[in-house]
Amino acid sequence: MGVKTKFDISAGGVVYTMESGKVMVCVIKTSPQGYWQLPKGLVDKGESLEEAAVREVREETGLEGKLEGLIDKIEYWFWLEEEGKKVRHHKMVYFYLMKYVKGSPQDHDQEVDEARWFSCEEALGKLSFKSEKEIVQKARMMLHERQTL
Repeated sequence: MGVKTKFDISAGGVVYTMESGKVMVCVIKTSPQGYWQLPKGLVDKGESLEEAAVREVREETGLEGKLEGLIDKIEYWFWLEEEGKKVRHHKMVYFYLMKYVKGSPQDHDQEVDEARWFSCEEALGKLSFKSEKEIVQKARMMLHERQTL
């Protein structure tokens, strides 16, 4: 018997603001493992990737962000226990660069333990997953290229 695989599509973002000439990004901490990660979540039926990214950032960080473009996508596999059976998931996550518009990290939803602003360097040190560190590095490069044009 073959292994059942579910395909999941999620979207999220790197929401940023400038503070004293430094790029600040908001990252979240989730339970039970206490991972620091970028805000992201499943795309709802009838929702575009961009709409899902803005919604997930708002729900998980309490922040409103203005879309500025696709950073990149990441892909990974994981296992979940579902109805007493192990199910393999193949997940694609599309991350967008978003400029902070308004809101407070204290207004995150209950799925998140903490949402906090960090400099890019601090965020890179905090983030739990290599692929998400690469997304933040790409976001920083996008912002740097804009400033030098």
